[in-house]
Amino acid sequence: MHTGPEASATRNCAAMDEPHVLYEVADGVATITLNRPHKRNAMTPEMLVRLGRAWEDVRADPTVAVALLVGAGEDNFCSGADLGRLIPLLTGARRADDEWDEAFLADPDCLSRALMRGFDVYKPVVAGIAGPALAGGTEILMGTDFRVASERATFGTTEVRRGIIPAGGTLARLARQIPYTSAMQIVLGGEPVSADFALRCGLVSRVVAHHDTIRVATETARRVAEAAPLALAKAKEVMVRTSGVPLDEAFAFEAAAMAEIMATEDAREGPLAFMEKREPRWTGR
Repeated sequence: MHTGPEASATRNCAAMDEPHVLYEVADGVATITLNRPHKRNAMTPEMLVRLGRAWEDVRADPTVAVALLVGAGEDNFCSGADLGRLIPLLTGARRADDEWDEAFLADPDCLSRALMRGFDVYKPVVAGIAGPALAGGTEILMGTDFRVASERATFGTTEVRRGIIPAGGTLARLARQIPYTSAMQIVLGGEPVSADFALRCGLVSRVVAHHDTIRVATETARRVAEAAPLALAKAKEVMVRTSGVPLDEAFAFEAAAMAEIMATEDAREGPLAFMEKREPRWTGR
């Protein structure tokens, strides 16, 4: 076993060799882990490419009912863009120097897909926020549905203090999800806010004891995944796509969705299982 400074250097090298995003599916839940704990899970081109691919897998895999997004490390979620790797690549201050840089630059939709900005994931997405969610770390939350935060978590879009803007979906979505003045404080104030503030303004769903964060988020994802997968995805789709739409159009969209779901095997199985006092056996058909 390595000890002392050499051990620390060995662990850091091993961490840098690991994929920047981990992906695992079990019991209907796809767990996506932002995996740069030694850098507070700051976003790199590799992370964004892998994250975009992960959301594509979530959307396409019929065995996935719910996604769970977490950050590696005991006190981490995501500290935003890596200012030494990602931002200089975006501004042209540095050239691509590996395959991930090249893949990122070759795909103009990579950033938007990674942040679920214009890339719709209608399956429910749960976030477990065990540490700071700053800049891109807050932006990615705009595409999630259940947000379980540690009492120690902080949130903020600090981009205006770096000469840039939070255009990963926050400017378009934040004021639709929380009150106007709270959104302006987060974006224009450019300073982190507490988990308590985030809960009061509706940015997060729950605030829990720090050591319970990932457990509660995981339990939430598993509990949601017990519902009928087609019904989950269609219910979310209707709510997302009818946001801001006139009521008559929204009602028509809702009715069409209802007709589609009522024709499925799962719509017959749910009431039958209830009457027979047993757990439903969903087929996703």
